[in-house]
Amino acid sequence: MIVRYILCVLFGYVIGGINPSYIIGKTRGFDIRKKGSGNAGASNAMILMGKKVGVFSAVFDIAKAATAYLCAPLIFRQMVYASVIAGTACIIGHICPAYMKFRGGKGLACIAGVIIGIDWRLFLALLVIEVGLAIVLDYICVIPMTAAVIVPLCYGFFGSGKLGWLLHAEGGWIGAGILAIASVVILLRHIQNVKRILAGKEMHLSYFWAKNKDAEIARISEREGGQH
Repeated sequence: MIVRYILCVLFGYVIGGINPSYIIGKTRGFDIRKKGSGNAGASNAMILMGKKVGVFSAVFDIAKAATAYLCAPLIFRQMVYASVIAGTACIIGHICPAYMKFRGGKGLACIAGVIIGIDWRLFLALLVIEVGLAIVLDYICVIPMTAAVIVPLCYGFFGSGKLGWLLHAEGGWIGAGILAIASVVILLRHIQNVKRILAGKEMHLSYFWAKNKDAEIARISEREGGQH
């Protein structure tokens, strides 16, 4: 039984480690983590390689997390918590992939994919809330940070029992606790974002429709030591 749980973790982790932003950047001769915002994710891919690559990276990352979450119980039949274990491992695999020396993305698209796996209705509800919050505050990073807190709570409260309505949530608060592991990793990964917000160096969401994009890129590229 322990071996099956380990395999389930590896299943999610390996899928999560497939990072299109990093891989496409490498095929073009550079490390995406050393340019732009320094993040190996869809938003930085869009900045450095254009909208098509950015959108592809986002869709891929969302799809891989949803796939890990929904397919795990089909592969690891009769295993309790298979979905949430694989989904959590997928997020961690995206953020801390071994082949990238544990410096991957921030987990925004992956947590979105897990939410879709849990229940598409929850995804739509949180999408409205999170996008509204990001527009008001003008920072993309608030989405994964707040979602990291909200999602485990929703999973615990609405995953089972009298208030349960989520389609694919098992284990109630135990499942929420497993998800919280990924939440901690996401929040730790965003410590530098908080520091940059305080220093006025974090990328604004409004960059994507700003007329003077070069000024914003120059501002966020002034990173201490060239790293995030």
